[in-house]
Amino acid sequence: MSKVSIQQMADRVSALLEQRLKVTGPTLEVRIKRTGSKLPRKIRDAAEALVQATQMADNPKLLMQIDYEAVAVAYDLCVRHLNSVNQAERRRGMLLDAAARIAFALLAVAVLVVVVLYWRGFV
Repeated sequence: MSKVSIQQMADRVSALLEQRLKVTGPTLEVRIKRTGSKLPRKIRDAAEALVQATQMADNPKLLMQIDYEAVAVAYDLCVRHLNSVNQAERRRGMLLDAAARIAFALLAVAVLVVVVLYWRGFV
């Protein structure tokens, strides 16, 4: 495995982050930082390992120290997860989450109004 192949892996993961999760940024490192909770911890760690391997590949002495098997496993893990992301399902989940939050807030306000009315003696 060479510097070029490691860079191609990083570019592929970076492109999938932009395509599937709509995360923008100039490099993979920036995109990973911007994902926040959109990626599970295990996937984020694998992507960070890929970034570290990319940075190590820039130095010829460090290139010899890269664990290529670990880089390949990290790449496979990232690609497998990002290919399985369903945008319609994510969008539906976000809408349901927002609706649940609004419903809970309305319920809390209604209970608070009833408690205040009871406390004041109107109910």
